Amino acid sequence: MSEKKVIMYGAMWCPDCVRTKSYFDAKNIQYDFVDVDQDEAASNKVMEVNNGKRIIPTLSVNGEFHTNPSIGELKKLFS
Repeated sequence: MSEKKVIMYGAMWCPDCVRTKSYFDAKNIQYDFVDVDQDEAASNKVMEVNNGKRIIPTLSVNGEFHTNPSIGELKKLFS
């Protein structure tokens, strides 16, 4: 199976982002992190995907978006 392209939109202060990063790191899942506090286009993308709400983390996995997934959802996504 080919490796998934993962982009994580988040912020350094966000505990849910820290949880998701920890999961990725523990499972050796490669991802690109985009800080929505530093990148206005990324913040706008998150709001577009989430109907005007800036909910983080928002993941793009091979172009499909997932908003604030639980550890269980992450396990299913990356199994």
